[in-house]
Amino acid sequence: MTAKPEHYDLIKKPIITEKSTLAAETSNAATFLVSMDATKPQIKEAVEAVFGVKVKAVNTVVSKGKVKRFRGRPGERSDKKKAYVILEEGNSIDVASGL
Repeated sequence: MTAKPEHYDLIKKPIITEKSTLAAETSNAATFLVSMDATKPQIKEAVEAVFGVKVKAVNTVVSKGKVKRFRGRPGERSDKKKAYVILEEGNSIDVASGL
């Protein structure tokens, strides 16, 4: 399957944190920041096309934006959607190599 431009619109960037690194080592999972309107089947198709791997499951989490203050005025951070992509055995995505 070849990657289409809309696949790159769904997957914004990989998330590299302690929690995502631990998930990559233990359960063969990768974590991505994705578009808010992306569905699980769309995320699965995009990851398989862009990285050339076989996806076992996709779990998504929506983090609501916090209310923060900037120069005394309240503002709100935007909502974020994360996708935990669990890969089939023998497949891996090395997101740290691109740093």
